[in-house]
Parts: sequence; C-alpha cells; structure tokens
Amino acid sequence: MEVLKVSAQSSPKSVAGALAAIVRDNKTAEIQAIGAGSVNQSIKAIAIARGFVAPNGIDLVTIPAFSQIDIDGEERTAIKLIVESR
Repeated sequence: MEVLKVSAQSSPKSVAGALAAIVRDNKTAEIQAIGAGSVNQSIKAIAIARGFVAPNGIDLVTIPAFSQIDIDGEERTAIKLIVESR
C-alpha cells in the first residue's frame, strides 16, 4: 500500500491529485499525518480527491486509525487514514 506523508504546509489539491492517481491504480492508499495542521490538510485532500474520482464512478471511503512511528529515534503517534474505493 502506498503511503502519502502529509504536513501542515502540504497543498490539499496536490495531495488530492496524488491520492486520486494512487486509488485509480491500486484501489487503496494510506495517508500519514502528525499534528492537527497535517490532519486538517489530509481531510481537505480526501474531500477534494472524492470530487476528482466521482465522475469515474469511484466512491472513496476513509478509515482512520492511530499509528506509532519512529522519527529520529523518538516514538510519535500519527494519524493513519486508509483511503479505499467502494
């Protein structure tokens, strides 16, 4: 499964384009976000991506989860958003 790492400075439209392309090819993708700003940009990107793929008959669903990741030897909690076509 392809993982997109989103930051608070990420452009939602750019992330949405990448997400739409991945979902069209693989049917599933994962977004990884740490912090409120990056979660906000991720949710915006998913909403935009739904509009990109809807004309092709693809309906996106999102499954949120927590994930523990290691950054520079420090364990951090991330939000993992699994995006699938339905």
